[in-house]
Amino acid sequence: MGSPEAFLPHRVVVLALDGLLPFELGIPHRIFGRPKDALGRHLYEVVTCSVRPPGPVETDADFAIHVAHGPEALAQADTVIVPASYELGPVYDEGVLTDELATALARLRPGTRLASICTGVYVLAAAGLLDGRPATTHWTDAERLQRLFPQVRVDPDVLFIDDGDVLTSAGVAAGIDLCLHMVRRDHGAAVANDVARRTVVPPHRDGGQAQYIERPVPDPQQASTTTARAWALGRLHEPIQLRDMAAQEAMSVRTFTRRFREETGVSPGQWLTRQRVERARHLLETTGRSVDQVARDAGFGTAQSMRQHLQAALGVTPTAYRRTFRTGRDRKGPDGGRQNVSTPRATRPASVSAAAFSKSSTG
Repeated sequence: MGSPEAFLPHRVVVLALDGLLPFELGIPHRIFGRPKDALGRHLYEVVTCSVRPPGPVETDADFAIHVAHGPEALAQADTVIVPASYELGPVYDEGVLTDELATALARLRPGTRLASICTGVYVLAAAGLLDGRPATTHWTDAERLQRLFPQVRVDPDVLFIDDGDVLTSAGVAAGIDLCLHMVRRDHGAAVANDVARRTVVPPHRDGGQAQYIERPVPDPQQASTTTARAWALGRLHEPIQLRDMAAQEAMSVRTFTRRFREETGVSPGQWLTRQRVERARHLLETTGRSVDQVARDAGFGTAQSMRQHLQAALGVTPTAYRRTFRTGRDRKGPDGGRQNVSTPRATRPASVSAAAFSKSSTG
């Protein structure tokens, strides 16, 4: 067990650009500012910086913010997050970095994890960091992003994409989904779920942003599938048939399947698998149950079935997942005592899988 003096929180640097949206600027501070280890120490240090020396940065509202750090903060970052801005200038118009932004980004250390919220993706794309890689942004900007950067594989339907060391999210509240995902990736579902509860947001949102694209207003008399989902969540450990879920809403299977996809963005079968994967993750992290028992309690039936689904969703076996994330902040050390689990500075965060969350396992 390391000494308290050796503890260094993971440093998250938020790059504040003129025209930024205050709400999105605050998301990383809210999400990464909450997690603590068993000794009460913050697992992350969150710093805001500008591309200029310390001073005011304009927002899209009727006020400016004072940023206490200049671009030199980027050189000490473990993770850099670029929130949306409405004043990106040539970055948005022509797909090229300004001189001061290019100079600032040149300070990044190799291996720094990079993330964007909404139109912050234009900064990463203009820097060439998304060439040949999948990325997303707000659905209203996806088509334009693809035209400006044809070398980027833009997916307009997801809430966020994790491509390992570069992550991108859709607009506004999808930044919360992305930041919670990074906490989950770094320290496990138990820590991320605690942050979500304290922030009063769901730890996962079903579907992608396709469900938010403007469409004709549905008939207000149309029933939802909420009751069926609640019914299924209460019996994930049991076999669940599509016709049984449809019966909860008094719908035909065909109507229920269509309505379910409209409301969640995924099929009932995909949704059930995701819920069972999340149940298995929770049990592997927080209980000492055997892999066989976890498989039964999560509704997979057999350890082999669960192993296949976790491998597909997370890129690791149940045993490897448990070894990495067993109660994150409160893992037992070899002597039976509590062992602090933190992400040391200058070390890339532990990842369940680089491709595991592409297209958002929580979206």
